[in-house]
Order: sequence, then structure tokens, then C-alpha cells
Amino acid sequence: MPTILTQLSTEPLTAERTWTVEEIPVLTASISLPTPAEGSERAARRIRRYYQLQSRSFLRYCERWLLPAAEAEYRAALASSAPLPSFRAELEYRVTYNENGLWSLYTQSRERGADGRTLLTRRGDTWDLTSGYPVPLAAFFPRRSGWKRKLLAAAEAEIRRREAAGAARWNENWRRELRRRFNPENFYLTGDGLAFFYPMYALAPASAGIPVFTVPYAGEGPISPGVNQGEKTPPA
Repeated sequence: MPTILTQLSTEPLTAERTWTVEEIPVLTASISLPTPAEGSERAARRIRRYYQLQSRSFLRYCERWLLPAAEAEYRAALASSAPLPSFRAELEYRVTYNENGLWSLYTQSRERGADGRTLLTRRGDTWDLTSGYPVPLAAFFPRRSGWKRKLLAAAEAEIRRREAAGAARWNENWRRELRRRFNPENFYLTGDGLAFFYPMYALAPASAGIPVFTVPYAGEGPISPGVNQGEKTPPA
């Protein structure tokens, strides 16, 4: 009988690659992603393959999109006798929940954008360790509970609270973008609640980083992990 995982033990899967132009390094990509320590469970195998694929995809992205830009800046610097640039792109992860048969984390890349500023890109993943498939956001709310409306209301209330406290700056059009840029795939679990987030620059200036809102497991909020989340249907 296959082992049913209630927690997942992982270790970092690391990689680094450097691209050169005329034997001069212009771009380095470093990767640290999770790989399950268990070797035989079905869920562990699926998760391992998923992050191996993400690692390869990130390297392809760097080569296809970041390397041409790095080469162009290298040649421009060479022509103007300016210091030669050397760019770096990083992809890392953080596990945020690992109990009750659920494993949740986010991966985040860091690169220099076309305007010279740092660009952060985050992705959230929550896995059902019984099936080895991702769990959708809707699974953490009762059926027909209006979960999207509740999450948007919670985010709006938190933004207004931070504004009133003078703790953050927000874009003028944040109310419209709050709804327009909402993505149900952008979430992960924590011990305190369900966290959902928005892309960098979507709601606030660069100084705010990636806006994250956490809704506690209580009242009309998300169902606490470990309580029956209903049917966890594998993706088509």
C-alpha cells in the first residue's frame, strides 16, 4: 500500500548558469527550488517533476528574453567605453505551510527590468499530498460562498487601513486594479490564514514590492487546512 503523506520533506534543488558574449560573462541565472526528499510516493514524484520543469523553463526564459538585452547593453557599453555590465536573475522559494496533508509555498524570481529597476515575480502553489495535484483557491471556501467577493473586500479594507495609518502608498487606480488584476492562482497557505497577492506594480509603487493580503481561517473566511475542503478535483 502506498504511503500517504501528511507532510513533505524537501531539500533545495540548485542550479546556476552563466552566459557570455565574446567570452565575457554578461548574465548569470541562479535557481533554488524544492525537490522532495522522499523518492517513491506518487505525489512526491509529481512535485519533483513539476519543479524540475520550472527550473528548465526559467533558464529558457533567461536565454530567450534576458540574454539579448544583456548582450545589447554589453555592446553599448563597449562602444562607449563604459564599464561592462553583468546581470543576474534569481529564482527562489519559500515553504509557507506543511501540515494536514497540504504543502504550500511560493516561488519568486528577481531580475532587472527594462527600465533598470528590480522586477519581482511571484507564483503560489498549494499541493494535496494525497493525490499529488494542486488544490484550487475555491476549495478553501464553502460552495457558493462568494469567496472572490469576500477576498476583494478584505483586500480593500486592508488597503484603507494601511492608508489611514500612513504605512503604505498605493496607486491612484488601485480600486479598479484590485478587481481587474485579481488572479485565483496567486495564493498560498500560511499558519495564520490564506494569503493572496498581486503582481508588483499592479496596486502600488515599486517600493511596496508584491502586495500580499492574508485572510484568517475564521468566521466567514477560508476553511482551516485539515478541515474537509470538499472535492479536490485534479486539473484537466
